[in-house]
Amino acid sequence: MCANFKAIKRNRAYLLGLSEPPFEFPEDVFPLYDAPILIHGADHPEWDLAKFGLIPSWAKELKYGRHTYNARTETVAEKPSFRHAWHKNQFALIPVDAIFEPKYINEKPYWYEISRKDGLPFTIAAIYENAVINNQPIRSMSLLTINADQHPFMKQFHAPNHEKRSIIVIPEENRIDWLNCTPSEATQFFFAMKDEYVAVPKKTHR
Repeated sequence: MCANFKAIKRNRAYLLGLSEPPFEFPEDVFPLYDAPILIHGADHPEWDLAKFGLIPSWAKELKYGRHTYNARTETVAEKPSFRHAWHKNQFALIPVDAIFEPKYINEKPYWYEISRKDGLPFTIAAIYENAVINNQPIRSMSLLTINADQHPFMKQFHAPNHEKRSIIVIPEENRIDWLNCTPSEATQFFFAMKDEYVAVPKKTHR
């Protein structure tokens, strides 16, 4: 489960071959914070803002998104919160500089920053949805996750005896295809994280 990430800095978008996002957003993103996303555009991916934590079209309150910031690929097509976005091909990319995951040491969770060894930003697979809350249009998103029980790097995170989960990183050569794929094609993009990432402990734990 990924409940916190460091959004790509606006002046680093060029490292992904993208124009700078035309809006402000927080660097450290938690559920219900605004975050930059990339969605399908006419000629190229388009920037937009979305709240972290998918809010279904039928939801009545923003707080719904506190429980939907990750979507399991095994059940995303059936879960009431996610299935509309999934079946409507509402696929997105979340450009980040790092994600944060807990590692348990002596039964205490210590948070680690996970980033690329070369320091470059990367893009995470997501789905997005549109809703209206208090007469205001809201776009929101959820990060897709896969099982990581056997992954040599990601299996070290999360609580002991809990299933290990991992985000899905979409490489540069697959970004356009991911944004334009159908649900039946999406499974071919459920990539396990490669060995190009490192984890560094944060100064504090929570």
